[in-house]
Amino acid sequence: MNPDQYRVKPGKSVRLKDWNTDDDGGLSKDEGRELTDELLEGLAEWQERLYAESKQSLLIVLQARDAGGKDGTVKHVLGALNPNGVRISNFKVPTDEERAHDFLWRVHAQAPRAGQVVVFNRSHYEDVLVTRVDGIIDNKTAKARLKHIENFESLLTDSGTQILKFYLHVSPDEQRQRLQDRLTDPSKHWKFNPGDLEARAKWDAYTEAYESALGTSTSAAPWYVIPADRKWYRNLLITRILLNTLKSMDPQYPHVSFDPLEVEIK
Repeated sequence: MNPDQYRVKPGKSVRLKDWNTDDDGGLSKDEGRELTDELLEGLAEWQERLYAESKQSLLIVLQARDAGGKDGTVKHVLGALNPNGVRISNFKVPTDEERAHDFLWRVHAQAPRAGQVVVFNRSHYEDVLVTRVDGIIDNKTAKARLKHIENFESLLTDSGTQILKFYLHVSPDEQRQRLQDRLTDPSKHWKFNPGDLEARAKWDAYTEAYESALGTSTSAAPWYVIPADRKWYRNLLITRILLNTLKSMDPQYPHVSFDPLEVEIK
């Protein structure tokens, strides 16, 4: 399993049909889950170092079609981290106040502070996906917004924030099954939104919009196209990438201003 093979190279055009949705990395489900559990222990340790150091931060962007696995990723991967240093943000339909500002105004306020891991469960890219497919903005405006997004992400990385962007790549057949499961299982009825069927009917238009968005992959803020038909492999791959990234950031526990050996607790 080489995470770099799922990374979108800067300046490279993306055709999603060329990316596999059901890759398993040559592992069985049991092997994958066991390896994920091992990696999550290390991930929690490095996240604690990031939190303690409080000099760098990590922004995780999750984008996917409906039922693509964003919530599952948050639960099964990010759930292993110390909640004191993690925040989940999402961006739904803008409020009147948000519409009165530029489209990134509400996003910047949710960027991570030093020492923090922030997950955008849907993100600023919604404003070049849904808006574009539904005709709220035209292609020219979408391209201009993508350039603004690149500049915004450069500002964050220049300020000490590492950015990882994950597109959870699910097939039409797998999405159909997951949506059907939400209708069949009473405990999942609350997850079903009839509007998801409208978006599914626009599959090709969303594909085109996502391919444009994935073009914003840079060395400092890369996109990864994560095969998401197999939930366990999705979790394993993202865990591996997060752990590798935190290790490369190399956060250090801060030095204390006292000698612990001289402290006597009575």
